[in-house]
Amino acid sequence: MGEKTGDSMAMAGPLDGELFRQYRDIARENKVWVSYGGFQEKIPDDDTRVYNSHVIVDDEGEIRAVYRKIHMFKVDIPGGPQLDEGLSVAPGKDVVTVDSPFGRLGLSVCYDLRFGDLYSAMRKSGADIMLVPAAFTVPTGRAHWEILLRARAIENQCFVVASAQTGKHNPKRESWGHSLISDPWGEMLTSLGDEEDTFAVADLDPKKLESVRSSIPVFQHRRE
Repeated sequence: MGEKTGDSMAMAGPLDGELFRQYRDIARENKVWVSYGGFQEKIPDDDTRVYNSHVIVDDEGEIRAVYRKIHMFKVDIPGGPQLDEGLSVAPGKDVVTVDSPFGRLGLSVCYDLRFGDLYSAMRKSGADIMLVPAAFTVPTGRAHWEILLRARAIENQCFVVASAQTGKHNPKRESWGHSLISDPWGEMLTSLGDEEDTFAVADLDPKKLESVRSSIPVFQHRRE
């Protein structure tokens, strides 16, 4: 994670470039689907901003979907960081879902989590599992991270898988961590702390999805 404006541009690359080719090789060589987010994607003919992208790569190393973060993070917390993502990142505009062997995935990035209408749009597009790669600040993470994730799971009756960066990246930036996986009832299947170099595994039971949605069919009750 960069320390100053311009670092994102220096680290950025195209999705057909050498860096992302290596990421695709990881998925192919290990025969797994991988969610890469957020990747600093270079924008053609733009030397001032990048996309903060969430890319799904399948087990053959092929790119299946690309979501470009819509909501730009801008915050000035008393006693905390002052950040303005829009200075170096261009917003995307499209809601993205994609089919996978595990169900339909809905893609987002970090600050998007605060905008419930995005997740409702993903559910309307058939999402079963919502993916949220993130790097919440410590003050906002401590106060809101778990609450928002479980709310998105409950209100949309989806699994939510949230992978979070943790620790101190540079003198100006520290992330909260606490990756977690929630089921459609809002119960946490697994939750990590702020330890570095850890991972979690959970079974996502499609029967749980069906049970929650049939018992309280909220999307049949919505009034537009």
